[in-house]
Amino acid sequence: MKIAMQHTTATAFPQTFDEFLTWEPVDGYKYEWKDGEMIRFSGLSKTQYFVYNVLNKFFYERDYYKTGILITIPDVMLTALQMRRPDIAYFTKEQIQRGRQGEDVIPAFVVEVLSETDQAYRIEEKIAEYFKAGVQVVWNIFPESEVVYVYTSRKHVTICLESDVCSAAPVLPDFSICVNDLFAPTPV
Repeated sequence: MKIAMQHTTATAFPQTFDEFLTWEPVDGYKYEWKDGEMIRFSGLSKTQYFVYNVLNKFFYERDYYKTGILITIPDVMLTALQMRRPDIAYFTKEQIQRGRQGEDVIPAFVVEVLSETDQAYRIEEKIAEYFKAGVQVVWNIFPESEVVYVYTSRKHVTICLESDVCSAAPVLPDFSICVNDLFAPTPV
């Protein structure tokens, strides 16, 4: 669940982006920073963890870990003043090394596992921001309705249901999974 927060005068909340980067919230929530606005969310739910588990299992069984890693809720600097935390992001081993050197890296593939509380305009904002920053593939997964929107640009989206196959091409050309398998009661 993501909740927008306007700047507040309370000293507990950071007032600048630099303060935000070193701030450690004590309220149990996670936060993103978008152009001076803090956006609060609660992290991954049990349903979201289930989806991550299925994708992660699939990722490892097919040896994709040899080229990179799937990370949950990483800090991603989309611009010098904008930090987002996608639910899941793929980083290459080379990007991990560049990040270790202090460089901000943009994942080429991100996954958002959405809930009924996510607001449509916030979802669209993130899609626009991701592609502007250089992300190549975005999956928006809606577990409640068992549908996956696969974006390869803001204009090109494939809606996947039931036996449709979701692909992470061109980032991971062979990373594809059937929607039914993604939501199967027992992970494939």
